[in-house]
Amino acid sequence: MSYHDEQESIEGLKAWWTQWGNATTWIVLVALVAAAGWNGWNFWQRRQAAEAAVLYDQVQQAVSAGDKAKVSRVAADMEDKFSGTAYAQMTALTAAKALYTTGDEAGAKAQLQWAIDHAKDDEFKQVAKLRLASLLLDEKAYDQGLALLSDPQSDAFKGVVADGRGDLLAAQGKRDDARTAYKLALDSLSKNDTSARQLIQFKLDALGG
Repeated sequence: MSYHDEQESIEGLKAWWTQWGNATTWIVLVALVAAAGWNGWNFWQRRQAAEAAVLYDQVQQAVSAGDKAKVSRVAADMEDKFSGTAYAQMTALTAAKALYTTGDEAGAKAQLQWAIDHAKDDEFKQVAKLRLASLLLDEKAYDQGLALLSDPQSDAFKGVVADGRGDLLAAQGKRDDARTAYKLALDSLSKNDTSARQLIQFKLDALGG
């Protein structure tokens, strides 16, 4: 390249920079800040998951030891600090089962309600609804249980939700509605789910008609 051509290139670059330099600088800065923010977010997420995993392990140990107070305490810590992680919804279901086993039905219901309100995955929410509806059946709070099971989150739960509704309706004395629910449960469950189908058929036969 000749000296003249080089000077023209330099002048052209200066002119371009005068027109676009500031905008280019801001674009680069924004990209750098976005990249730093994304990396920071990922790091924060990984740290949250790691710390939540430690708490979840503590919950499991407390369950194994039958330490009801620790189960409640660690579950509360998990829900307060790491509610956005998958471990929080797992902890709520684990704690609910443990508390129910020790006779603390109120504590179990509170954990299940937390999972219904805060779980990130629909599957966990539906499991929590089914378990809470079962507790409400024991308490004869039939309408509350039916309200929980009014709309399954996915077709995978259609059969077990219909079965749960059948139990609540049968307990209310609504035999025709219960029969309809049990028949829907049978139609929805896999043919390979032999034990569940036999139990539902038994309940259906017990209704008569």
